[in-house]
Amino acid sequence: MSSPAKVFAILDLFSSERPIWQPDEINEALGYSRPTGYRYVKELVEAGMLQKVSAGRYSLGGRIIELDFQLRQSDPVLLAAVPVMQKLAARSGFDAVLTVMFAGPRVIDIHRAGAEKDLQLAYGRGRPRPLFVSGAPKILLAHLARGPLVKIYEGHAREIAASGMGGDWTAFRTGLAQVRKAGCYRSLGELEPSLGSVSVPVFNGDDECVAALALVGGVQRVEALPVQRLLRPLQEAAQAIRSALVESARAAARQEAAAKARPAGRRRRA
Repeated sequence: MSSPAKVFAILDLFSSERPIWQPDEINEALGYSRPTGYRYVKELVEAGMLQKVSAGRYSLGGRIIELDFQLRQSDPVLLAAVPVMQKLAARSGFDAVLTVMFAGPRVIDIHRAGAEKDLQLAYGRGRPRPLFVSGAPKILLAHLARGPLVKIYEGHAREIAASGMGGDWTAFRTGLAQVRKAGCYRSLGELEPSLGSVSVPVFNGDDECVAALALVGGVQRVEALPVQRLLRPLQEAAQAIRSALVESARAAARQEAAAKARPAGRRRRA
């Protein structure tokens, strides 16, 4: 790993189960030398990513909260999806959940629009989800390019087999191809025994899958309905999000073009 990657690997150690770490424990966990590990911790503290809670003990810092606020205000996918998801949840009577995948690979939910008052979800915004369980991760995996998918398989072959997604690369790839062709995935009790869901991909204007959108409810409710009953409003919502992303990109391009067209003096004064 590069030095920046090694620095940020420290943040991955912190979890709800283990929220406090000492530098020597970090060094042991990651194999860093004592001077190097202490330097990395110091850099993270200075950046606000870690904070000292007592002598020699550290937790995640307030800068992370600030970045999450900024992300909520500026993430194009989230901004496009939130109003659509509110309407989708109200229309369908199910909770709408938006899920993304990022480098690692990791899968997290970034927004939930609630409709069922008593529905409890163990996974919420920011809590990593299992990579090979339930609909949203499978939708996201199904739309990855071959290269990244091969790397994921090589690093997680045993986990993939244990999840029932294929005992070899061919079976894994074939199963995901079927998900991609179907355009949706219905999960019944996979992630949580009491929950069911139907998930679809969300594309941007470049036809890249940027998220998975799901309707989630009690497993008996989801199982009792024909898939098409949930699939139709999901697909319409996904298309509405795509349209909003396209318009957002166009607006950003217009603003950029207008800024470049201004005289240099006016740009400096602005």
